[in-house]
Amino acid sequence: MMIGASTDYDVLVAGGGNAALCAAISARRAGASVLVVEAAPRFYRGGNTRHTRNMRCAHDEATETLSGPYFEDEFFDDLLRVTGGNTDADLARMMIAESKKMLTWIAEQGVRFQPSLGGTLSLGRTNSFFLGGGRAMLNALYRTAESLGVEVVYDAEVVGLDIEGSQFRAARVRHAGTETTVRAKTFVAACGGFEANIEWLKEGWGEIAENFLIRGTPYNRGTVLKMLIDSGVGQIGDPTQCHAVAIDARAPKFDGGIITRLDCVVFGIVVNKHAERFYDEGEDVWPKRYAIWGRLVAAQPDQIAYIVFDAPSLDLFMPSLFPPVKASTLGELAGKLGLEPAALERTVAGFNDAVQPGHFDQTSLDDCRTEGIEPAKSHWARRIEQAPFYAYPVRPGITFTYLGVKVDRRARMLMDDGRPAANMFAAGEIMAGNVLGQGYAAGIGMTIGSVFGRIAGREAAALVSSTCPSSEAA
Repeated sequence: MMIGASTDYDVLVAGGGNAALCAAISARRAGASVLVVEAAPRFYRGGNTRHTRNMRCAHDEATETLSGPYFEDEFFDDLLRVTGGNTDADLARMMIAESKKMLTWIAEQGVRFQPSLGGTLSLGRTNSFFLGGGRAMLNALYRTAESLGVEVVYDAEVVGLDIEGSQFRAARVRHAGTETTVRAKTFVAACGGFEANIEWLKEGWGEIAENFLIRGTPYNRGTVLKMLIDSGVGQIGDPTQCHAVAIDARAPKFDGGIITRLDCVVFGIVVNKHAERFYDEGEDVWPKRYAIWGRLVAAQPDQIAYIVFDAPSLDLFMPSLFPPVKASTLGELAGKLGLEPAALERTVAGFNDAVQPGHFDQTSLDDCRTEGIEPAKSHWARRIEQAPFYAYPVRPGITFTYLGVKVDRRARMLMDDGRPAANMFAAGEIMAGNVLGQGYAAGIGMTIGSVFGRIAGREAAALVSSTCPSSEAA
């Protein structure tokens, strides 16, 4: 589809991922005319949603695809734990309450879920996995949106915003080599953070950001976010806070996705370029701690680290895209990694001496721990002594950033002075910092996107309807 010379819509949605589509579908079902402008080409549509696998929603009982209940209070406690309390509690509780409706609503939009998963991920009770993954989920949402009459344009980047006070008037959209002014009664920003903008990352992180890998889309450069902040929309979040995991150092600079993530940290030790351990690898179950490891590796020399383990652990975790580095001795392994062999052997020996007897249980917080060593390993501590030995090199993998725009319970953007914007809404990563001040729990990004996307679309359509009573339900 091409953007016409004269365009006028009820709702303009910037972005093409989960949050954007939930907003578009919600608005269209309420009778609004909707245009979605996606900066990526059609094949790469959907931002980071393409790389997702699941979403975390509260529910009161087991279902066909979830192994047990996950009550609102437990969800909130998990959120407080991973964020260290750095969250807007009112918004977070509202989001969690609304999430209970999302599993049904999202399925009504054509998204299918698969039976619960156990194993290393430990998410069978809390998280619903998309049948076919994130791309299948996206395709279902796009089919529904387009069948409802939502218009979608690809390779269409918002390059300018006409905002008077707190009132959105129009957007300049670059498409097919030309810029077109798109007018709309309401605007929904659902176009991600700025993780693909390395220069912006450097403003918070310094030059070490050059060594970061961007595991998500290269199209999230924060263009709309910056324009909104410059136009007086309230800002929230720390520019250095983000979803940052340890991913394979051999991954591409952009778009490596979920298959470059490594889930084996809890089963081995992690050392830096000096072959020294620097954090408790067994602090908690992996879904509640995997997103701290990108930041931990970022703090190490040259932003590089190595996950080291032995033969008994090889089949305990989900494999990634790249095979592990393999060797018959620790010294040989160190040589392949570019580490000092004596240093790695010394670190492993010290760790092995500190391991206490216990009953290993990969599915729970077991009693396998260390004593007399810093940092300790709290759980899943087993001696690393059975050849062959393995390792993965890892670097910080940035998924999305938390610096964003402030919103209220109706997904309305809040201006610098705290007033709600007249007709501007936000959903997804661009406002995730309201809920995620720091840290992450698996699947919560999709929860933020779908819940606030649905609210944003509903509220945008209601605003249009209140000013234009002739709107009819689609």
